[in-house]
Amino acid sequence: MRAETTLPHADASTLYLSAPEAVELVRRKGLAACLSGIADCITKDFLRWEQFDKSARVASYSQDGVIELMPIADDATYSFKYVNGHPRNTRLGLSTVMAFGVLADTATGTPQLLSELTLTTAMRTAAMSAVAARALARPDSRVMALIGNGAQSEFQALAFQHLVGITEVRLYDTDPAATAKLRANLQSSGLLVTVCASTVEAMRGADIVTTITADKARATIITADMLEPGMHINAVGGDCPGKTELQAEVLTRGRVFVEYAPQTRIEGEIQQMPADFAVTELWQVLAGRQPGRRSDDEVTVFDSVGFALEDFSALRFMRDAALELGVGERIQLIPELADPKDLFGTLRQGIAPARLQAVA
Repeated sequence: MRAETTLPHADASTLYLSAPEAVELVRRKGLAACLSGIADCITKDFLRWEQFDKSARVASYSQDGVIELMPIADDATYSFKYVNGHPRNTRLGLSTVMAFGVLADTATGTPQLLSELTLTTAMRTAAMSAVAARALARPDSRVMALIGNGAQSEFQALAFQHLVGITEVRLYDTDPAATAKLRANLQSSGLLVTVCASTVEAMRGADIVTTITADKARATIITADMLEPGMHINAVGGDCPGKTELQAEVLTRGRVFVEYAPQTRIEGEIQQMPADFAVTELWQVLAGRQPGRRSDDEVTVFDSVGFALEDFSALRFMRDAALELGVGERIQLIPELADPKDLFGTLRQGIAPARLQAVA
């Protein structure tokens, strides 16, 4: 008689972090700690840039917005993010940006984490902005102009307060209700908040200017005549073809830094420029291979479109924090099979033979 062989079974369960559980996680750890933790993960991952299999995100554009898949992997872990951008969604009671993501084991393909990424994307975008500003803005920067006061704006303000040292924010949005919302949400932050009547007024005297508008349009939120010596421009809103915030001349007045040049040339502010327009990828500055700011008077521009490595970093942080706090639940996203070669067998369990017969 042949001896039975028992096959080893790896744990195929997936940690699921829902939107309410992500909120619980952030409340328990504190937003400042989460922003700092994600920024640290981003910095560490950017410093091993060459270990990642990178590509520009895959986008499906429509009249009202875009849906994107953002994959990336190193030798141990694969991740992707599903994310949309639909500026008109707020009229339907929906978020402009909605997202979820996965971390998987590259050795087996097993999905280890399935997580919301709407809240997490807001944190990672703000953390990325702060990482760039720490490398590119003047170290004594204390005043930031926030142009565009929508869903991302609070995260930007607080990331720059806690990670960069900003003490004052100057606000402007074409929608006064958005500015009122932001001002109210920052009331207990300790930041000095000034509401301004125009972009020009908001930028006057600012060390850092963050643009984070939502409209899918070739806009010129900032023109070259608004620039002051030593400003750092954190251009976040322009993130797809046909959507910009900066006048082209702004890009020629300072040095431009990007996340992943092949993607940014299609989606970022530099889509306005010739294909050989000179830019520096931020990882090179963080690794000491290229200089960041070279003088106090230099204008620097971070043309941020969002890159998959930042989501990889954010997912790592959220997974580790969830495990630390015991947040989230284990789900069977993948069937658990007694015999991994017999997937059909899962259907036979409890099914009467007649139900397996084909319909005549």
